[in-house]
Amino acid sequence: MPQERLIRKYSNRRLYDTVGSRHVTLDDLRQLIVSGEKIKVIDDKSGEDLTRPVLLQIITEQEQFGSPVLGAELLEMIIRFYGGPMQALLSRYLEQAFTTMLRQQEAMHLEIAKALQTPLAPLTELARKNVEMWDQMQAATRDAFSGRSAEGSKTANHGDAKTKNNQQNNRRKGK
Repeated sequence: MPQERLIRKYSNRRLYDTVGSRHVTLDDLRQLIVSGEKIKVIDDKSGEDLTRPVLLQIITEQEQFGSPVLGAELLEMIIRFYGGPMQALLSRYLEQAFTTMLRQQEAMHLEIAKALQTPLAPLTELARKNVEMWDQMQAATRDAFSGRSAEGSKTANHGDAKTKNNQQNNRRKGK
């Protein structure tokens, strides 16, 4: 796990990057995060951890400009989960979904780089991996809302993958 970059927030509301030894803006912090850095924001006087409020402030700023990621309907749905029995489930589900999407994005970047070196060869593999990941995410969603265990879904996914592979092989052979 990467070490967190310590950011101090002073009473004058300025943010100071202790690693870079300079004052930073919210946009500077956003750029650090986009580049893969983990940050921790601490109030200089009280020592209080302000990371979460600062991250929410960055998201709020991003949502105001351009095309928002979190539309009004999605925000309303999220609000409905607060205080309910499914709040913890939603949090874990969103974290897993975003982790899966980030991994898929990384894999796609690698495959695109390979494709530029040897055109078209990796595209078939990329499509197969994307379909597999999509199937896994759908199964996780079904399981989360139906109460099935993760082990049950792995077994089901394995069986589904075998069935799909057999169907694809049969189509290729002309059966």
